[in-house]
Amino acid sequence: MTDDEAARERDKGYLLDNRQAEAGERFAALSRLFDPVTFRRLGALGVAEGWSCWEVGAGGPSVPGWLAERVGEKGRVLATDLDTSWMPQAGAPYEVVRHDVGADEAPEGSFDLVHARLVLVHVPRREAALRAMVRALRPGGWLLLEDADPALQPLACPDEYGPEQELANRIRRGFRALLAERGAQLDFGRTLPRLLRTAGLVDVEADAYFPITSPMGGALEAATVRQIRDRLIEGGLATAEEIEEHLANIASGSLDTTTAPLISAWGRKPLSRPRPHDETR
Repeated sequence: MTDDEAARERDKGYLLDNRQAEAGERFAALSRLFDPVTFRRLGALGVAEGWSCWEVGAGGPSVPGWLAERVGEKGRVLATDLDTSWMPQAGAPYEVVRHDVGADEAPEGSFDLVHARLVLVHVPRREAALRAMVRALRPGGWLLLEDADPALQPLACPDEYGPEQELANRIRRGFRALLAERGAQLDFGRTLPRLLRTAGLVDVEADAYFPITSPMGGALEAATVRQIRDRLIEGGLATAEEIEEHLANIASGSLDTTTAPLISAWGRKPLSRPRPHDETR
């Protein structure tokens, strides 16, 4: 394989490769930013002792660990991902399995809860993945999907009052362009309620979380930019000097960087199928 062929093959893959060192920094920042939101929502759904839970695309240990504490020894937590290297397995109170939710069959068994955060927006076969998660639910079980909507709020710095903010927003546009090239649906988050209803779920609701500025928002921005640095340069989306300037602006602590809104949508699998409408009546 030539260098050009290798580069093209690499470009087909997931933009934010979990094997890169920066992935650990991103997971830590995402956890600090979004775990409180996720835990509140899971708690409101009633996750309790004895539940069986499937954490899809877990990435790191924080959510499966929280679930394992809630379900106790009588429950089950299955954590799956394409790359499980960031999840400790020895002695963990949950199962870890490598799994492609868009291509593989759903795990055996039925679940009281299936949860995926920041997963489906990156999965090319989203409909297949959603069907697999719904099939895995027991009647009455809950599906909670949480995904970003970068098109709903596309800026790194909504308050664009100077050159530092303008540079941050230009680099964020480059990031969005790279995501779109790899099949990410940038307006995906807003579609979650409709997708859950179409999949046959009931009691569907949704809300959104949009942090304007926080230390972890800056940490996430820095880790993400370092992770895609070479892609930005190769694509002519930013120069090496501009990237270093942006990272220095973040490190100064004076740049208010935000994320795309995280939209959480949840629905319940009906306890029984509704009877077909009798047209003769």
